[in-house]
Amino acid sequence: MGGTGRRARNKQPPPAPLRLPGDKPAGKKRTTADAAAPAKKRKATATTAHPTADTASGKPTKRAKGAKGKPVPQVAESDDDSESDVVVSDDDGAMWDDEDALEHRVASDSDDDASLDGALDDDISIHSEDDFDVIDKLTGEHQEREELFASGDEDDSDDDGEENVKVTKLEAMADDDDDEDDDPHALRAHSDDEEDAMETNIIDDQFFVLPTDEDREREALAPPDLALVNHRIQEILKVLANFATLKQPGRGRNEYLTQLASDLCLYYGYSEYLMDQFMQLFPVQELVAFLDANETPRPVTIRTNTLKTTRRDLAQALVTRGVNLEPIGKWSKVGLQVFDSPVPIGATPEYLAGHYMLQAASSFLPVMALAPQEGERCLDMSAAPGGKTTYMAALMKNTGMVFANDANKDRTKALAANIARLGVRNAVVCNYDGRKFPSVLGGFDRVLLDSPCSGTGVIAKDPTVKTNKSHEDFRMLTHLQKELVLAAIDSVDAASPTGGYIVYSTCSVMVCENEEIIDYALKKRPNVKLVDTEIPFGVEGFKTFRGKTFHPSVQLTRRYYPHAHNMDGFFVAKFKKLSNKIPNLAGGKDAEQDGKKAVGGAKKGKGGKAAAATKGDDQFDDEEDAKIIAEATKSKGKAGGNKGKGAPKAAAAGTDGAEASAEPKQQQRPKFRKPAGKGGKPRPKGKSN
Repeated sequence: MGGTGRRARNKQPPPAPLRLPGDKPAGKKRTTADAAAPAKKRKATATTAHPTADTASGKPTKRAKGAKGKPVPQVAESDDDSESDVVVSDDDGAMWDDEDALEHRVASDSDDDASLDGALDDDISIHSEDDFDVIDKLTGEHQEREELFASGDEDDSDDDGEENVKVTKLEAMADDDDDEDDDPHALRAHSDDEEDAMETNIIDDQFFVLPTDEDREREALAPPDLALVNHRIQEILKVLANFATLKQPGRGRNEYLTQLASDLCLYYGYSEYLMDQFMQLFPVQELVAFLDANETPRPVTIRTNTLKTTRRDLAQALVTRGVNLEPIGKWSKVGLQVFDSPVPIGATPEYLAGHYMLQAASSFLPVMALAPQEGERCLDMSAAPGGKTTYMAALMKNTGMVFANDANKDRTKALAANIARLGVRNAVVCNYDGRKFPSVLGGFDRVLLDSPCSGTGVIAKDPTVKTNKSHEDFRMLTHLQKELVLAAIDSVDAASPTGGYIVYSTCSVMVCENEEIIDYALKKRPNVKLVDTEIPFGVEGFKTFRGKTFHPSVQLTRRYYPHAHNMDGFFVAKFKKLSNKIPNLAGGKDAEQDGKKAVGGAKKGKGGKAAAATKGDDQFDDEEDAKIIAEATKSKGKAGGNKGKGAPKAAAAGTDGAEASAEPKQQQRPKFRKPAGKGGKPRPKGKSN
């Protein structure tokens, strides 16, 4: 026990301060004996002279015997007091004049070394835990215990190092000797990350590695890792930007494009067909920007109704309600962009009063290109829900006439409601198929055709477009658009002193719905030409696309993209009708529209001539009218007498003489002979009255 206690004392000199939490070491404390020392200590020092006198005579002192007979804690305490007294007396230099007494005292101290060693061990074991509790309670510094034992022997320091030392990830990678101390799960996860990186990163820091067929099969079976796919997209874009330098040996550009298309479909959720169409339309860098823009909603915009208020007054009224807004841009005098609003922007008193219309910024563009004038007769062939119609009426200041047509009868309800709410008084709502409009009514000064389309420019509003469009859908849409644009051209009067303009627009970015339709119209109607839209911004239309060459004037059309203009994807083209005569490209007689005859899209009657189309006069369908007249004549003839006699004249008068040649001759002749005699019976042939 003594040897162990002595080594422990030699190896751990710091434990001495642990006797009491706030005290200094005993030796240092008692080296300065002055009047400020405690009275008990001074008394113990003074009483040491008498027992030492007995030691000089060779007798053991009572204090020494008592020290050996008492329990260990008391022996240690009394021994400490005696030792402390000796030190104090030695410093004073007054208590030990006799050398024999001093030698006897030293011998007495050496006899008690064994008991002191054991007492020291017990004393450390007793006071260590208690002192730690006291330190925790009084000072709250839990780290003192760790700092004291951290300076101990090497064996203890190794154990403490495993528990307290935190090795950073960078140090663990640099120091191979510390690998055993790291978390094996973390190392395994790190190795997995490195394996994944090897599949998509660069070989020898030079070439990006395309995934193999096995990698693709494994990815197809596992849940999609969008982070990995996005990383691969970015790497492929870098390679394609500098293909000659960064391409992987033995790989072609088509392989990178194929992998890019597959990753874009997976990451953004598009069908393969639609993604292929987009990749033909955009460069790869711009394609990613376009796809990203489709994931973000476009800004909320409103159009001021100048029939009831001004943009300044409207802005002030909405700002007082807490709406944060600003003008949409210099290109529009009525648009406002709304950033946030404490109330629904479609339920404010100003909205209900018709002071503004919730309308996308891209919907301003067709009306701005059309530029209707006061007093004109205009047609909106696809008008619902009424944003463009009411904008046209506002520009015309409620003068002239605006025919708001929509083929969907259910949508005309919202159209009529918005017209009434915004205070439009010069609009007429009708429900016709736009392809029949030249035969229904013609002779307009201006026509706006916002054609039905695939909606590839408004994917942010309708994400279903990503997957529900196929080649058959585009084929049917383009066929309908070609019919509508010809009908719109034929509905305009080229002799209008202020108009003669047609605007064609779509919310699509596909060439097959835009430039190809315009090129088709220019070929089928040589009496029209493209003119500038007068919109101060936008991208020029394609003059060539994938081997197809369009009319040179197609560059006057304008394209708008969500990633470039922060509005819905849109297309706008403006025609000017030069003549009502349509040159016959086959070499026959030119068709003519001179204000009384319809051309082009007008359906012909049985007689072969087109229906009339005069500015300001209604047109009639000859075939339908003939059936009605025939039925009316037949019913009147059954009533008896000459009541059906005047029917043909009425029919002819109703169509301004056009009916005479449209019906067979037998229908124009009277069906009954002049009656002779009573009962109205016709006379036999060859007989006179």
